[in-house]
Amino acid sequence: MKRLKADLVSATGAILEFLGQYPKRPILLAIDGRCGSGKTTLAGALEKEAGAAVVHMDHFFLRAEQRTPERFKEPGGNVDRERVLEEVLLPFRAGRPVVYRPYDAHKPALLEPVRLEPSPVTVVEGSYSCHPELWDYYDLRIFMDVGPKEQLRRIKARNGPETLEVFKDRWIPLEEAYFRAFLPEEKCNFYIELEFAD
Repeated sequence: MKRLKADLVSATGAILEFLGQYPKRPILLAIDGRCGSGKTTLAGALEKEAGAAVVHMDHFFLRAEQRTPERFKEPGGNVDRERVLEEVLLPFRAGRPVVYRPYDAHKPALLEPVRLEPSPVTVVEGSYSCHPELWDYYDLRIFMDVGPKEQLRRIKARNGPETLEVFKDRWIPLEEAYFRAFLPEEKCNFYIELEFAD
């Protein structure tokens, strides 16, 4: 595992260097980690610099009928990993276009289909992307970390104080249960702490 504490440019450069030496194409890459750690930011940089196709785990939140107490008791159970597997990972591995319908939790509804043509690099970014049921489909796995105080500061700046409380009471504890159960930060190829300029 390569450990980095770096700004976005340096972290992106290290990953691009790794990708340049990787013998296989296409590459399927997962970016997992704590909320507020910069997963979406890093995925955006890889999209810009490497032309990567990006799939967001936020598009696979559970629909209302899936939100059962039993499901939420499962570590990593609050994302529709079955749909990620069927609509993203399996088609990618078969060399087919990826077609999926993002779920908008605010509406709540499945949106119009998104189609991604086969790309040399495809990134699946978001918490739970390295769940054991999805793990073996990836070529490269990145874990993004952030300290607790900095995490809360970033979430508050990004989402506002009211939403911060929802993260503290619900989303962060669910993430931490998943990390404790499966330890993705100990198994990924890269462990990255992004440093942002204030």
